[in-house]
Amino acid sequence: MELARTTSRFSFASNCGLFPVKCGNLRRYARGGGDLVGNSVTLRASGSSRRLESLVSNASARGGDEVETVVIERPGLAPFQVLAGSPAPLGATACDGGVNFAIYSSGATAAALCLFTLADLTANRVTEEVVLDPLINRTGNVWHVFLQGELDDMVYGYKFDGKLSPQEGHYFDYSRILLDPYAKAVISRGEYGVLGPGGDCWPQMAGMIPVSNEEFDWEGDLPLQYPQKDLIVYEMHVRGFTKHDSSETNSPGTYISAIKKLDHLKELGINCIELMPCHEFNELEYFSYNSIVGENKLNFWGYSTVNYFSPMIRYSSAGLANCGCDAINEFKTLVREAHKRGIEVLLDVVFNHTAEGNENGPMISFRGIDNSTYYMLAPKGEFYNYSGCGNTFNCNHPVVRQFIVDCLRYWVTEMHVDGFRFDLASIMTRSCSLWDPVNVYGNPIEGDMVTTGTPVGGPPLIEMISNDPILCKVKLIAEAWDAGGLYQVGSFPHSGIWSEWNGQYRDIVRQFIKGTDGFAGAFAQCLCGSPNLYQKTQREDKLTWKLQNIISDGGRKPWHSINFICAHDGFTLADLVTYNNKYNLSNGEDNRDGENHNLSWNCGEEGEFASITVRRLRKRQMRNFFLCLMVSQGVPMIYMGDEYGHTKGGNNNTYCHDNYLNYFRWDRKEESSSDFYRFCRLMTKFRYECESLGLDEFPTSERLQWHGHQPKIPDWSETSRFVAFTMSDSVKGEIYVAFNTSHLPVTVTLPERSGYRWEPLVDTSKPVPYDFLSDDVPDRATAIKLYSHFLDSNLYPMLSYSSIILILQPDA
Repeated sequence: MELARTTSRFSFASNCGLFPVKCGNLRRYARGGGDLVGNSVTLRASGSSRRLESLVSNASARGGDEVETVVIERPGLAPFQVLAGSPAPLGATACDGGVNFAIYSSGATAAALCLFTLADLTANRVTEEVVLDPLINRTGNVWHVFLQGELDDMVYGYKFDGKLSPQEGHYFDYSRILLDPYAKAVISRGEYGVLGPGGDCWPQMAGMIPVSNEEFDWEGDLPLQYPQKDLIVYEMHVRGFTKHDSSETNSPGTYISAIKKLDHLKELGINCIELMPCHEFNELEYFSYNSIVGENKLNFWGYSTVNYFSPMIRYSSAGLANCGCDAINEFKTLVREAHKRGIEVLLDVVFNHTAEGNENGPMISFRGIDNSTYYMLAPKGEFYNYSGCGNTFNCNHPVVRQFIVDCLRYWVTEMHVDGFRFDLASIMTRSCSLWDPVNVYGNPIEGDMVTTGTPVGGPPLIEMISNDPILCKVKLIAEAWDAGGLYQVGSFPHSGIWSEWNGQYRDIVRQFIKGTDGFAGAFAQCLCGSPNLYQKTQREDKLTWKLQNIISDGGRKPWHSINFICAHDGFTLADLVTYNNKYNLSNGEDNRDGENHNLSWNCGEEGEFASITVRRLRKRQMRNFFLCLMVSQGVPMIYMGDEYGHTKGGNNNTYCHDNYLNYFRWDRKEESSSDFYRFCRLMTKFRYECESLGLDEFPTSERLQWHGHQPKIPDWSETSRFVAFTMSDSVKGEIYVAFNTSHLPVTVTLPERSGYRWEPLVDTSKPVPYDFLSDDVPDRATAIKLYSHFLDSNLYPMLSYSSIILILQPDA
């Protein structure tokens, strides 16, 4: 919509019926119809731009210099007035009598606020356009305007003009309508996987205009604030959790249906769910027909954010109802109901890149608003790609880091989430574009300039989050690496509060459990919470930029390690013991995608169809992995579906499948053959019961003792495949845990305890239900008695690839 005419008193935006009127510092706009009353002119607009210009000229002549307000009315729409507005807060904010709009753009020379009805948005037609005056509607680099009146059932976007020069990092294009980064809900398509009008995968998006009287009943909800050492985390995909028909829920694949299955997590012993991305993303981003599986390829995982404030609208049963407010309330309901069951909610957030990709990607929001601020750029405007997804969010730029903090605080205060897991978090430690000490610290610092993307000591964003009075009290978990080769597991800047996904734990445990030589000592470190990574002393940072910051890698606790065997990317636990190779052909990339080094072992035969002996060994190995996870110091994390042995058929990168590969199979969980679920449930219960398995400090020799085949003689040699320990426990007294990952059986000598005897509780080599001798096991006493001749001699026989837990009991 072009500017039709500008006079000393009026500016006209053609085709939209909006006429800014300058009278001193007052600007008012309205819609509607035809008389001069006092110093106010009311016009009834029904014709072309030229007709409207004539109406205003005639009204000006009639009213002379006394005209202060022109109200343009349009049939069927409520009138509103336009005032200068405030530059803070950013976003659309409901106030008494109207809504304030404010948005940052440092390079724009012109801006307009575009309003839509839902019908006009679907038709890709702007309902009203408010042209902003840079003299009145801009303060510094913030454009702002206040619309007084009712804006119910309308949504908004922005247009910006300025330099279009990609080589200088500028992508201003006044023909594009852009999404406000601070929009609280994104309105576009309302149904998951369904194309927009005309088959468009990227139809026009707009932001929800908030309503001042919109309130949610939290029913007294308060943060659970569990000590992190007490958590058992469950990585969960909202849609995948209930989308399968066997979930038997209404509106499967939504926030509401997930609530119906929270009791399953409670039964499993989960007290914290980590939701895979729930920020607004476009599942049609990769939309194309996949002939291998006979369905369309979608972005199922959601690691490609469109907007960071909005929950994923198409994960709600309400869709676009109430302009996104109902979807927001559905997410809030999920959080509230999880808290009622004693389950905290963490969000997996992707502040390392956005869905806009590289220079060939769509222009949705950040790029058209201020590309050089929001993205990490090379000197000639190229996009740095430390994310592996085409662009890199410019996290340590002052404006961007404030945006991130604002977003995180919103999700904590307004949505009641309990913390965050940061995808590719190492990107948040890299220097921003145009990095210089004055820009970041406010005063010059001697030394060389830092190249864009260089890891920096004390990264401003991490320090800002760590010292924020709200965010410093929630769970903060870093995936401490990125696609650019930066690996910071054990050295991520943490301020004593950041935890890390411990990728080294995953790799070491996988190798030791499958019987690889040379990992006995490293495996023992994992059992203790990885003190080799998290119990260090202070060191001086050695980066060449010479800021001489002191980085503390010490002072951390076992619970700073998030222990996991499997996660969304990679093999499931069942596939880890079934496949030596990945089978990703169904992704349509000729099996090139996904990790090639999975540290897996198929137990002797490749694939699901194997001999009974191999299948039994696989179940044993799954129990070994889960037992290890539950007896390790640190915070255990379970991947959705692993508790019943979900398989993805050897596909270790199912990012694009909206089907059974990623759906939780409730029917298989309920099958009698799912004995593994029973084992998992009892192991999580055992962990909670043991005071010694969730320590606040690293275990010492005062309570922990290592053993080998003989007591107090551990074998840390390169060929050792046996690790055992005893741990004193204020609840259980003392426990004995041993892992035999050799292909040979062994009879171990148990440590003697005068007046006590060891009683078996867990033996992963035994068939169900004798793998875990819970109190409800039939003939439990008889099962224990079968080993009395060994136990009387302080011995216990262990099969190959097995693990055990024994409990010290008073001698009868």
